[in-house]
Amino acid sequence: MDLYTLVKVAHVIGATVLLGTGAGIAFFMVMAHRTRDLVVIAHTARIVVLADTVFTATAVIAQPITGAALAHIVGYPILRGWIGLSLVLYVVTGLCWLPVVWIQLKLRDLAEAAAREGIPLPARYFSLFRIWFVLGFPAFAAVTGILWLMIAKPTF
Repeated sequence: MDLYTLVKVAHVIGATVLLGTGAGIAFFMVMAHRTRDLVVIAHTARIVVLADTVFTATAVIAQPITGAALAHIVGYPILRGWIGLSLVLYVVTGLCWLPVVWIQLKLRDLAEAAAREGIPLPARYFSLFRIWFVLGFPAFAAVTGILWLMIAKPTF
């Protein structure tokens, strides 16, 4: 396998991990939240934080590295055209994801404390959950847009 193919496979796997982990995390957090069961919410939030750390963070680091390597190998300008637009969307995704990570930690802590103390979830949990939920839409749209750009490679 040549270097280009190896790097491209790594890049596609990273993109798949970003989209798949993001969708999976969102699904499981929403489903746990809907149960209103403190133990389920706390347990799911712990796993979501772990998944974001292991999978999403790894892919977030790998994607620009493998993308830059691919652009260099092929000779594409990195700050123009569809690659430049992909980078803008990547920044948008990051601007949504970073607060989401912090919120997930808070949601986990609030749910664990409520479960431990046998009290209902505080109002802060619900306000943070709404923000977490809303931030998912532009992040998911941006990642989907990046995937489309990677596949279509439109000319501007």
